[in-house]
Amino acid sequence: MPIKILVVDDHEVAREGLANLLTTPQTQVAGMVSSGADAVERLATEEFDAVLLDVRMPQKDGLSTLEEIRSRHKALPVIMLSTYDNPTYIARAAALGATDYIVKTTAHVSISTVLHSLASGHPPDSDSALVQIQKKMHEAVDTNKIPDEIALTAREAQVLRHIALGLSNKEIARSLGISVETVKEHVQNVLRKMKANDRTDAAVRAVRMGLLD
Repeated sequence: MPIKILVVDDHEVAREGLANLLTTPQTQVAGMVSSGADAVERLATEEFDAVLLDVRMPQKDGLSTLEEIRSRHKALPVIMLSTYDNPTYIARAAALGATDYIVKTTAHVSISTVLHSLASGHPPDSDSALVQIQKKMHEAVDTNKIPDEIALTAREAQVLRHIALGLSNKEIARSLGISVETVKEHVQNVLRKMKANDRTDAAVRAVRMGLLD
């Protein structure tokens, strides 16, 4: 029996294309909407096995929609779909509870297989971009990459890596399982110790140190 998918994409051609591509023995596009708000409303009245959610949409983007869907439907597989293989998008999606992240150039047969697997309760493949970036977000930072004079703690170094990935304080808190207030304190310490002008300055320097390698 095919799984029921809700497709969320602001481009009609993309929605219709996905509907055609994902009509297989494994998957069925049972609903299509053009906005995040419509997706939230549809999920309130209908049941789906998985949501395929575009990242970049006007008004309410996919990541904001993901956050709202996850607050209401904690176990529903939500798979982000994007043209952009962007580490910041993937990291933010991971922090906000996405089940997986698929690039639109992926073959439609692979997308169908992935959706069916995730909706059946299987975890994403270990080589998934989302899994790989989650691993990077949670692993300890090699302190040899940080100059001695900066003297960051292990947790501050982890927070700096998240800053370099473009996450907000709230997203960092979710990723690391700590409070937003604790994140704010770590961020202040990082900026002070690095003598950074702002988060962007700290992020650029973190990338140069190789914290995302």
